Amino acid sequence: MASLNLPGVEDPDETGLSAPVCRTVTPEGDVLLLVPGDSAAARAAAYAQDDDLTAVMEITDVAPVSVPHRIRGRAWVAGWLTPVRNEQRARAAMLLAERHPVGELLGIGEALRPEPGSTGPCGRAAWMMLRLEVGEGAVDDLWGAEAVEPDAFAAAAPDPLVAHEAELLQHLDAAHSEQVRGLCALLGERGRLCGLRDRAVPVALDRFGLRVRFVPGSGERAPGDRGQTFDARFDFPEPVRDVAELRRAMHVLFEAAEG
Repeated sequence: MASLNLPGVEDPDETGLSAPVCRTVTPEGDVLLLVPGDSAAARAAAYAQDDDLTAVMEITDVAPVSVPHRIRGRAWVAGWLTPVRNEQRARAAMLLAERHPVGELLGIGEALRPEPGSTGPCGRAAWMMLRLEVGEGAVDDLWGAEAVEPDAFAAAAPDPLVAHEAELLQHLDAAHSEQVRGLCALLGERGRLCGLRDRAVPVALDRFGLRVRFVPGSGERAPGDRGQTFDARFDFPEPVRDVAELRRAMHVLFEAAEG
C-alpha cells in the first residue's frame, strides 16, 4: 500500500485520493505515479507548474496472509513532484503498463490521451501521471531502520519473486501448512518452542529464503516459554532466480526438515 503526502497541502477526501493507483520506477531512479485527476496530488502538481513541490511517499508492506502483526515494514521516499508532460508521456505510460498489464483499465490510456470524453468533473483529466524525483529514502523493518541514498535506490533491482510472492505464500499456507510447521526441526534448540506453537504461517518470501511466523495458542506452555509470537528465517542453499528454482529450493528445505 502506498500513500502520497504533500507538506502544506490538505486532501479533503478522507478515502485518500492522493494514493497512487499504480507506480513504477524508471531506469534513472525516478518514481512514476498514476493518480486520479481530481486528487490533491494532481491539483497541487498542476498548480505548482515548474516550482519545486516536495512530496513524501509512504509504502506499507503488509503480509498477504492472515497473521498477527501483518505489517512487515515501511519505507519512505521523499523528493520533488512534477507532472509528466509532452514527449515524456508515452514512455512513462509504457513503463507503467509494463508494471501493471491491466493499465488501460487503470486509466493509463486516459492519462496518455487527455481528450474530450476522457476528462472527469470540472474538465479535469480523469488521470494524471506524476514523476517523483527521489532526494532521499528510508526503510524500517524487522532488521532495523536504514537510510537509502538515491543512487542505491536507482540501482536496486526488484526481487525475481515479487510478482508471485502473495500467491505463493497463500498457497504454502493453505496446502503445505504441516510441511511449513515441520521446518522448526531445522531450528535446533529453538525448535522446541516453535513446535509448541499452534500455527506456523509463511509471512515473507524472496530469492534468499522463507520467513515463517510461529503463533502461540491458548494451551499450556513449557517452562520458560512466555508464549510470544516469533519469526524464523529459513535460507535457501543459494539465491533463486525464478519460480522453478524456488520449487526446488523449497523441496530441499522440506526434505532437510524431515531428516
